[in-house]
Amino acid sequence: MLDLAAKFESGLSYDDFLHAFGTEEQRRRWASTHHQVDLTAPQRELLASFTRDMKVLCLAGAWCGDCVSQCPIFNHFQATNPKIDVRYFDRDANADLGAMLSVCGGARVPVVLFLSEDNHQVGWYGDRTLSKYRQLAADQLGAACPTGLVPESRTMLQAVTQDWLDEFERMQLILRTSSRLRKLHGD
Repeated sequence: MLDLAAKFESGLSYDDFLHAFGTEEQRRRWASTHHQVDLTAPQRELLASFTRDMKVLCLAGAWCGDCVSQCPIFNHFQATNPKIDVRYFDRDANADLGAMLSVCGGARVPVVLFLSEDNHQVGWYGDRTLSKYRQLAADQLGAACPTGLVPESRTMLQAVTQDWLDEFERMQLILRTSSRLRKLHGD
């Protein structure tokens, strides 16, 4: 069984992950998406309302187009509320986490694992959001894994941001309504 507390502590910050695993060109792609993410006022308000600590392990690859178009969103979430602590893990350097978070029998990224403040698994989600899968299904074109060479359309980025926010909110609500955590916090 994977020690999730120790694993979380070994994770890297957004910038440290990109510095350790990304090439200059990959970091440029991530920065381009990061610059395009624009949380709306209601999205920022929702994120700011989170009261439970959320530990988030993000299994990713600096080379992965899906990561390029999604992981910068998590960095914006974390910057909006210090209760959200995201740590990044390179898929190829963390086979143990990759095996635990396989999607449809494959080592897909990004995949996000949510933990409670005391390191209990709350849930996990990945590799693409519903909006992205709907687009892929409608298009029926292109490679199975985008390259990240061409940024997502602004509309798709907004949809994927909302999809991820919905999932972060769902996890926050699980944490907020947990009878165990409510007893611990006296609320």
